[in-house]
Amino acid sequence: MTEKPPLLVIAAGGTGGHMFPAQALAEVMLARGWRVKLSTDARGARYAGGFPEAVQVEEVSSATFARGGAMAKLAVPFRLLGGVSGATVRMLTDRPKAVVGFGGYPSIPALSAALATRTPRAIHEQNGVLGRVNKRFATRVQRLACGTWPTTPMPEGAVPVHVGNPVRAAVLERAGAGYIPPGDYPMSVLVIGGSQGAQALSDHVPAAIAALPDHIRRHVTVSHQARDEDGEQVAAFYADHGIRAEVQPFFADVPRRIAEAQLVISRSGASSVADISVVGRPSILIPFPHAMDDHQTANARGLVDAGAAILIPESQLSTQVLADQMTAVLDNPAGAMQMAIAALGQGKPEAAQTLADLVEDIAANHKG
Repeated sequence: MTEKPPLLVIAAGGTGGHMFPAQALAEVMLARGWRVKLSTDARGARYAGGFPEAVQVEEVSSATFARGGAMAKLAVPFRLLGGVSGATVRMLTDRPKAVVGFGGYPSIPALSAALATRTPRAIHEQNGVLGRVNKRFATRVQRLACGTWPTTPMPEGAVPVHVGNPVRAAVLERAGAGYIPPGDYPMSVLVIGGSQGAQALSDHVPAAIAALPDHIRRHVTVSHQARDEDGEQVAAFYADHGIRAEVQPFFADVPRRIAEAQLVISRSGASSVADISVVGRPSILIPFPHAMDDHQTANARGLVDAGAAILIPESQLSTQVLADQMTAVLDNPAGAMQMAIAALGQGKPEAAQTLADLVEDIAANHKG
Protein backbone atom coordinates (compact mmCIF):
# COMPACT_ATOMS: atom_id res chain seq x y z
CA MET A 1 0.00 0.00 0.00
CA THR A 2 1.32 3.44 -0.91
CA GLU A 3 1.90 5.57 2.17
CA LYS A 4 -0.18 8.74 2.33
CA PRO A 5 1.67 12.06 2.12
CA PRO A 6 2.04 13.84 5.48
CA LEU A 7 -0.99 15.84 6.60
CA LEU A 8 -1.03 19.43 7.85
CA VAL A 9 -4.15 20.77 9.52
CA ILE A 10 -4.50 24.55 9.28
CA ALA A 11 -6.90 26.10 11.77
CA ALA A 12 -8.15 29.56 10.88
CA GLY A 13 -11.27 31.60 10.45
CA GLY A 14 -13.16 34.76 11.15
CA THR A 15 -11.70 37.20 8.62
CA GLY A 16 -9.48 37.44 5.59
CA GLY A 17 -6.73 38.60 7.94
CA HIS A 18 -6.50 35.06 9.30
CA MET A 19 -7.30 33.26 6.08
CA PHE A 20 -4.90 34.92 3.62
CA PRO A 21 -1.69 33.87 5.43
CA ALA A 22 -3.24 30.46 6.03
CA GLN A 23 -3.86 30.16 2.29
CA ALA A 24 -0.24 31.15 1.59
CA LEU A 25 1.05 28.38 3.88
CA ALA A 26 -1.32 25.88 2.27
CA GLU A 27 0.03 26.73 -1.19
CA VAL A 28 3.62 26.13 -0.09
CA MET A 29 2.92 22.91 1.81
CA LEU A 30 1.02 21.44 -1.13
CA ALA A 31 3.98 22.26 -3.36
CA ARG A 32 6.21 20.40 -0.89
CA GLY A 33 4.10 17.27 -1.22
CA TRP A 34 1.94 17.56 1.89
CA ARG A 35 -1.79 17.06 2.18
CA VAL A 36 -3.57 20.06 3.71
CA LYS A 37 -6.87 20.33 5.55
CA LEU A 38 -8.43 23.62 6.61
CA SER A 39 -10.32 23.53 9.89
CA THR A 40 -12.70 26.47 10.16
CA ASP A 41 -16.28 27.39 10.95
CA ALA A 42 -19.08 28.38 8.59
CA ARG A 43 -18.04 32.05 8.66
CA GLY A 44 -14.42 31.23 7.90
CA ALA A 45 -15.43 28.88 5.10
CA ARG A 46 -16.75 31.90 3.21
CA TYR A 47 -13.15 33.14 2.91
CA ALA A 48 -11.82 29.78 1.72
CA GLY A 49 -12.65 30.30 -1.96
CA GLY A 50 -9.08 31.29 -2.80
CA PHE A 51 -7.53 28.14 -1.31
CA PRO A 52 -6.23 25.55 -3.78
CA GLU A 53 -8.81 22.92 -4.68
CA ALA A 54 -6.59 20.24 -3.14
CA VAL A 55 -7.21 21.68 0.33
CA GLN A 56 -9.99 19.81 2.11
CA VAL A 57 -12.21 22.18 4.10
CA GLU A 58 -13.57 20.79 7.37
CA GLU A 59 -16.18 22.92 9.08
CA VAL A 60 -16.12 22.72 12.86
CA SER A 61 -18.54 23.88 15.52
CA SER A 62 -17.18 26.99 17.21
CA ALA A 63 -18.38 30.13 18.96
CA THR A 64 -17.26 33.22 20.82
CA PHE A 65 -18.50 35.03 23.91
CA ALA A 66 -18.02 38.32 22.04
CA ARG A 67 -21.18 37.95 19.94
CA GLY A 68 -24.85 37.26 20.50
CA GLY A 69 -27.24 37.53 23.41
CA ALA A 70 -27.40 35.71 26.73
CA MET A 71 -28.67 32.43 25.26
CA ALA A 72 -25.96 32.43 22.58
CA LYS A 73 -23.30 32.99 25.25
CA LEU A 74 -24.67 30.12 27.34
CA ALA A 75 -24.34 27.84 24.30
CA VAL A 76 -20.69 28.77 23.63
CA PRO A 77 -19.04 26.10 25.86
CA PHE A 78 -21.24 23.37 24.40
CA ARG A 79 -20.54 24.42 20.81
CA LEU A 80 -16.80 24.56 21.50
CA LEU A 81 -16.89 21.17 23.21
CA GLY A 82 -18.67 19.73 20.19
CA GLY A 83 -16.07 21.26 17.89
CA VAL A 84 -13.17 19.94 19.95
CA SER A 85 -14.69 16.44 20.12
CA GLY A 86 -15.23 16.35 16.36
CA ALA A 87 -11.71 17.62 15.62
CA THR A 88 -10.20 15.07 18.01
CA VAL A 89 -12.00 12.17 16.34
CA ARG A 90 -10.82 13.35 12.93
CA MET A 91 -7.21 13.64 14.13
CA LEU A 92 -7.29 10.14 15.60
CA THR A 93 -8.67 8.84 12.29
CA ASP A 94 -6.28 10.69 9.97
CA ARG A 95 -3.23 11.58 12.00
CA PRO A 96 -1.76 14.98 11.03
CA LYS A 97 1.98 15.50 11.29
CA ALA A 98 1.38 19.09 12.45
CA VAL A 99 -1.37 21.59 13.26
CA VAL A 100 -0.96 25.34 12.72
CA GLY A 101 -3.44 27.84 14.13
CA PHE A 102 -3.79 31.33 12.68
CA GLY A 103 -5.92 32.85 15.40
CA GLY A 104 -9.59 33.57 15.77
CA TYR A 105 -12.03 31.47 17.79
CA PRO A 106 -12.56 28.98 14.91
CA SER A 107 -8.98 27.78 15.51
CA ILE A 108 -9.81 26.64 19.07
CA PRO A 109 -11.19 23.15 18.22
CA ALA A 110 -8.24 22.01 16.10
CA LEU A 111 -5.60 23.42 18.47
CA SER A 112 -7.35 21.85 21.46
CA ALA A 113 -7.55 18.53 19.62
CA ALA A 114 -3.85 18.80 18.79
CA LEU A 115 -3.11 19.23 22.49
CA ALA A 116 -5.27 16.24 23.37
CA THR A 117 -3.64 14.01 20.75
CA ARG A 118 -0.09 15.31 21.40
CA THR A 119 0.20 16.42 17.78
CA PRO A 120 3.05 18.86 16.90
CA ARG A 121 1.57 22.34 16.80
CA ALA A 122 2.37 25.98 16.17
CA ILE A 123 0.47 29.22 15.94
CA HIS A 124 0.97 32.21 13.69
CA GLU A 125 0.08 35.68 14.92
CA GLN A 126 -0.35 38.18 12.10
CA ASN A 127 -0.68 41.35 14.18
CA GLY A 128 1.68 43.34 16.37
CA VAL A 129 -0.50 42.50 19.38
CA LEU A 130 -1.15 38.89 20.35
CA GLY A 131 -4.81 37.97 19.86
CA ARG A 132 -6.86 36.39 22.63
CA VAL A 133 -6.93 32.87 21.24
CA ASN A 134 -3.24 32.89 20.32
CA LYS A 135 -2.39 34.29 23.75
CA ARG A 136 -4.23 31.36 25.32
CA PHE A 137 -2.27 28.81 23.27
CA ALA A 138 1.09 30.64 23.14
CA THR A 139 2.77 28.49 25.79
CA ARG A 140 1.12 25.25 24.64
CA VAL A 141 2.69 25.08 21.20
CA GLN A 142 6.19 24.30 20.01
CA ARG A 143 6.55 27.60 18.13
CA LEU A 144 4.84 30.98 18.10
CA ALA A 145 5.45 32.41 14.63
CA CYS A 146 5.10 36.19 14.52
CA GLY A 147 4.10 38.16 11.45
CA THR A 148 4.67 41.65 12.88
CA TRP A 149 7.66 42.32 15.12
CA PRO A 150 7.83 43.00 17.98
CA THR A 151 4.67 41.16 18.97
CA THR A 152 3.25 42.00 22.39
CA PRO A 153 2.57 40.91 25.03
CA MET A 154 4.77 37.81 24.89
CA PRO A 155 3.81 35.30 27.61
CA GLU A 156 6.65 33.82 29.63
CA GLY A 157 7.50 30.38 28.28
CA ALA A 158 6.43 31.10 24.70
CA VAL A 159 8.94 30.43 21.88
CA PRO A 160 8.50 33.36 19.47
CA VAL A 161 10.05 33.41 16.00
CA HIS A 162 9.78 36.35 13.59
CA VAL A 163 8.77 34.86 10.24
CA GLY A 164 6.73 37.71 8.73
CA ASN A 165 3.24 37.48 7.30
CA PRO A 166 2.89 34.94 4.46
CA VAL A 167 1.40 36.39 1.30
CA ARG A 168 -0.52 34.52 -1.37
CA ALA A 169 1.08 33.36 -4.62
CA ALA A 170 -0.79 36.11 -6.49
CA VAL A 171 1.04 38.70 -4.36
CA LEU A 172 4.41 36.98 -4.76
CA GLU A 173 3.99 37.18 -8.52
CA ARG A 174 4.05 40.98 -8.12
CA ALA A 175 6.81 41.11 -5.50
CA GLY A 176 9.14 44.04 -6.14
CA ALA A 177 7.27 45.03 -9.31
CA GLY A 178 8.77 48.13 -10.88
CA TYR A 179 7.27 51.33 -9.50
CA ILE A 180 6.30 54.20 -11.78
CA PRO A 181 6.46 57.34 -9.62
CA PRO A 182 3.64 59.90 -9.89
CA GLY A 183 3.89 62.46 -12.67
CA ASP A 184 2.13 64.32 -15.45
CA TYR A 185 0.42 61.19 -16.77
CA PRO A 186 -2.32 58.75 -15.63
CA MET A 187 -1.92 57.78 -11.97
CA SER A 188 -3.71 55.06 -10.03
CA VAL A 189 -4.87 55.34 -6.42
CA LEU A 190 -6.06 52.16 -4.72
CA VAL A 191 -8.38 52.38 -1.70
CA ILE A 192 -8.82 49.18 0.32
CA GLY A 193 -10.66 48.97 3.61
CA GLY A 194 -10.33 45.37 4.69
CA SER A 195 -13.28 43.21 5.70
CA GLN A 196 -14.65 45.69 8.23
CA GLY A 197 -14.62 49.34 9.18
CA ALA A 198 -14.22 50.85 5.69
CA GLN A 199 -16.94 53.45 6.11
CA ALA A 200 -14.50 56.15 7.24
CA LEU A 201 -12.54 55.70 4.01
CA SER A 202 -15.71 55.99 1.96
CA ASP A 203 -16.68 59.10 3.90
CA HIS A 204 -13.38 60.95 3.38
CA VAL A 205 -11.38 59.57 0.45
CA PRO A 206 -13.67 60.67 -2.42
CA ALA A 207 -13.90 64.23 -1.07
CA ALA A 208 -10.13 64.32 -0.50
CA ILE A 209 -9.47 63.27 -4.10
CA ALA A 210 -11.90 65.93 -5.32
CA ALA A 211 -9.94 68.46 -3.22
CA LEU A 212 -6.58 67.60 -4.82
CA PRO A 213 -4.89 70.35 -6.85
CA ASP A 214 -6.17 70.24 -10.42
CA HIS A 215 -2.78 69.33 -11.92
CA ILE A 216 -2.89 66.11 -9.83
CA ARG A 217 -6.61 65.34 -9.80
CA ARG A 218 -7.04 65.34 -13.57
CA HIS A 219 -4.56 62.46 -13.88
CA VAL A 220 -5.98 60.29 -11.07
CA THR A 221 -7.97 57.09 -11.55
CA VAL A 222 -9.34 55.42 -8.43
CA SER A 223 -10.02 51.80 -7.51
CA HIS A 224 -12.14 52.03 -4.36
CA GLN A 225 -13.21 49.03 -2.29
CA ALA A 226 -16.39 50.10 -0.49
CA ARG A 227 -18.98 48.27 1.55
CA ASP A 228 -22.21 47.40 -0.25
CA GLU A 229 -24.13 50.01 1.74
CA ASP A 230 -21.63 52.75 0.79
CA GLY A 231 -20.82 51.79 -2.79
CA GLU A 232 -23.61 53.55 -4.65
CA GLN A 233 -23.05 56.85 -2.86
CA VAL A 234 -19.27 56.65 -3.34
CA ALA A 235 -19.59 55.87 -7.05
CA ALA A 236 -22.07 58.73 -7.52
CA PHE A 237 -19.72 61.20 -5.82
CA TYR A 238 -16.84 60.27 -8.08
CA ALA A 239 -19.07 60.53 -11.16
CA ASP A 240 -20.49 63.90 -10.09
CA HIS A 241 -16.96 65.29 -9.69
CA GLY A 242 -15.62 63.93 -12.95
CA ILE A 243 -13.22 61.50 -11.26
CA ARG A 244 -12.54 58.22 -13.05
CA ALA A 245 -13.28 55.49 -10.52
CA GLU A 246 -14.16 51.83 -10.17
CA VAL A 247 -16.07 51.10 -6.96
CA GLN A 248 -16.59 47.50 -5.83
CA PRO A 249 -17.24 45.74 -2.50
CA PHE A 250 -14.38 43.36 -3.24
CA PHE A 251 -11.53 43.28 -5.76
CA ALA A 252 -10.42 39.78 -6.67
CA ASP A 253 -7.23 41.18 -8.21
CA VAL A 254 -5.91 43.34 -5.37
CA PRO A 255 -2.26 42.27 -5.99
CA ARG A 256 -2.43 43.61 -9.55
CA ARG A 257 -4.05 46.83 -8.41
CA ILE A 258 -1.40 47.36 -5.74
CA ALA A 259 1.32 46.82 -8.34
CA GLU A 260 -0.26 49.35 -10.70
CA ALA A 261 -0.87 51.98 -8.01
CA GLN A 262 1.14 55.12 -7.43
CA LEU A 263 -0.42 55.31 -3.96
CA VAL A 264 -2.37 52.91 -1.74
CA ILE A 265 -4.79 54.20 0.91
CA SER A 266 -5.65 51.43 3.32
CA ARG A 267 -6.58 50.20 6.73
CA SER A 268 -3.53 48.60 8.35
CA GLY A 269 -4.67 45.02 8.70
CA ALA A 270 -1.70 42.68 8.83
CA SER A 271 -2.35 41.13 5.42
CA SER A 272 -2.79 44.51 3.73
CA VAL A 273 0.46 45.78 5.26
CA ALA A 274 2.26 42.61 4.15
CA ASP A 275 0.92 42.87 0.58
CA ILE A 276 1.89 46.55 0.31
CA SER A 277 5.37 45.77 1.65
CA VAL A 278 6.06 42.79 -0.60
CA VAL A 279 4.98 44.64 -3.74
CA GLY A 280 6.62 47.85 -2.51
CA ARG A 281 4.24 50.83 -2.72
CA PRO A 282 3.82 54.16 -0.90
CA SER A 283 0.80 54.12 1.36
CA ILE A 284 -1.38 56.18 3.62
CA LEU A 285 -2.52 53.95 6.47
CA ILE A 286 -5.62 54.69 8.55
CA PRO A 287 -5.84 52.09 11.34
CA PHE A 288 -9.26 50.73 12.24
CA PRO A 289 -9.75 52.37 15.66
CA HIS A 290 -11.88 49.58 17.11
CA ALA A 291 -9.40 46.78 16.38
CA MET A 292 -8.69 44.80 19.52
CA ASP A 293 -5.87 46.39 21.55
CA ASP A 294 -5.36 48.87 18.69
CA HIS A 295 -3.35 46.23 16.85
CA GLN A 296 -3.71 47.96 13.47
CA THR A 297 -1.62 50.88 14.73
CA ALA A 298 1.03 48.37 15.82
CA ASN A 299 0.85 46.74 12.38
CA ALA A 300 1.54 50.07 10.65
CA ARG A 301 4.52 51.00 12.76
CA GLY A 302 7.18 49.23 10.69
CA LEU A 303 6.21 50.93 7.42
CA VAL A 304 5.75 54.31 9.10
CA ASP A 305 9.09 54.18 10.94
CA ALA A 306 10.83 53.17 7.68
CA GLY A 307 9.41 56.22 5.90
CA ALA A 308 7.32 54.03 3.60
CA ALA A 309 3.89 55.06 4.86
CA ILE A 310 2.01 57.99 6.33
CA LEU A 311 -0.13 57.20 9.38
CA ILE A 312 -3.37 59.09 9.95
CA PRO A 313 -5.31 58.08 13.08
CA GLU A 314 -9.02 58.06 12.32
CA SER A 315 -9.54 60.61 15.11
CA GLN A 316 -7.46 63.05 13.03
CA LEU A 317 -8.90 62.09 9.65
CA SER A 318 -10.52 64.87 7.63
CA THR A 319 -10.91 65.68 3.96
CA GLN A 320 -8.23 68.37 4.10
CA VAL A 321 -5.73 66.34 6.11
CA LEU A 322 -6.06 63.42 3.69
CA ALA A 323 -5.89 65.67 0.62
CA ASP A 324 -2.72 67.32 1.97
CA GLN A 325 -1.03 63.96 2.61
CA MET A 326 -2.05 62.62 -0.80
CA THR A 327 -0.61 65.75 -2.41
CA ALA A 328 2.63 65.29 -0.46
CA VAL A 329 3.05 61.90 -2.15
CA LEU A 330 1.59 62.48 -5.61
CA ASP A 331 3.34 65.84 -6.11
CA ASN A 332 6.76 64.49 -5.12
CA PRO A 333 7.98 61.78 -7.53
CA ALA A 334 11.39 61.38 -5.87
CA GLY A 335 9.84 61.13 -2.42
CA ALA A 336 7.24 58.63 -3.63
CA MET A 337 9.99 56.50 -5.14
CA GLN A 338 11.86 56.54 -1.82
CA MET A 339 8.68 55.44 -0.04
CA ALA A 340 8.26 52.56 -2.48
CA ILE A 341 11.86 51.45 -1.93
CA ALA A 342 11.44 51.73 1.85
CA ALA A 343 8.24 49.65 1.71
CA LEU A 344 10.03 46.95 -0.23
CA GLY A 345 12.71 46.91 2.45
CA GLN A 346 10.06 46.00 5.03
CA GLY A 347 8.61 43.14 2.98
CA LYS A 348 9.18 39.47 3.76
CA PRO A 349 8.30 37.63 0.55
CA GLU A 350 9.95 34.52 1.98
CA ALA A 351 7.57 34.39 4.98
CA ALA A 352 5.47 31.48 3.71
CA GLN A 353 8.58 29.41 2.99
CA THR A 354 10.02 30.26 6.42
CA LEU A 355 6.78 29.23 8.10
CA ALA A 356 6.70 26.01 6.07
CA ASP A 357 10.27 25.25 7.23
CA LEU A 358 9.11 25.78 10.82
CA VAL A 359 6.18 23.39 10.32
CA GLU A 360 8.43 20.68 8.90
CA ASP A 361 10.90 21.21 11.74
CA ILE A 362 8.35 20.72 14.53
CA ALA A 363 6.88 17.74 12.70
CA ALA A 364 10.29 16.08 12.39
CA ASN A 365 11.55 16.86 15.89
CA HIS A 366 8.45 16.58 18.06
CA LYS A 367 8.91 14.41 21.16
CA GLY A 368 5.35 14.55 22.43
